Amino acid sequence: MARTLSDCQLIERSIITTYREELWQPFIDSLNRYQLIAPGDRIAVCISGGKDSMLLAKLMQEVQRHGNIPFENEFLVMARIEENAERLAIPVRILDSKIFDIAYSQEKGSCYLCAKMRRGFLYHHAQELGCNKIALGHHFDDVIETTVMSMFYSSQIRAMLPKLHSDNFAGMELIRPLYQVHEKDIIRWANRHELRFLQCACRFTEASAGAEDGYGPSKRREIKQLIASLKKETPDLDQSIFNSIHAVCLDTMPGWKTKGESHSFLEHYGEA
Repeated sequence: MARTLSDCQLIERSIITTYREELWQPFIDSLNRYQLIAPGDRIAVCISGGKDSMLLAKLMQEVQRHGNIPFENEFLVMARIEENAERLAIPVRILDSKIFDIAYSQEKGSCYLCAKMRRGFLYHHAQELGCNKIALGHHFDDVIETTVMSMFYSSQIRAMLPKLHSDNFAGMELIRPLYQVHEKDIIRWANRHELRFLQCACRFTEASAGAEDGYGPSKRREIKQLIASLKKETPDLDQSIFNSIHAVCLDTMPGWKTKGESHSFLEHYGEA
């Protein structure tokens, strides 16, 4: 007699079957390509309540169960998302904080302030739990939008790294396992299972994807719409932007920064 799968099991199975090419494969490729997980890691998977971080949590569960690298997960949340967490069988640890109230009291820069405070709060609690990494749900679209926004609004060519060391919490790293997963595929997966998620736990907006980079949701929305418009004529445009940040040719750059120091092509101009 065939075994009947639960709702959660059907959702989990779809990740590695129906959406294997769109979700599971780029997730695994990112883990391998950027060496995001190492044996013995204890990773705090940070869940905002939105579609991206909830999918990230499921992917991290699946790779822990079926992957070849032994590591542990902690699932940290700062919003009340018990219903979705229960449906998806994610054992969340809810952290109480006054951060959203503090950010809401500020007249300007509230989203950026909130994101910065949340990052430090999560690092602190992850470290207390013995974790050496935190995992965030930034995806492919976040990466390319941030790259374009930095050129348009900050006069820099600056990307979003797949992993980085914390400046303020010794021994801690941040990883982005959804680095190569496209947002449209996350939406398709969520819609297929009629999953409804929070966009942001704060009271300001439901479009908070730009908060952590300081540009804000409106600027990110502008760039998202621009890229979508350009893709109508050039379907691979987003992939070209992504590929470009992996193939920066410094020999053609008149100036660049590294480790906080500015450099000019004139430093080596004329050398053989």
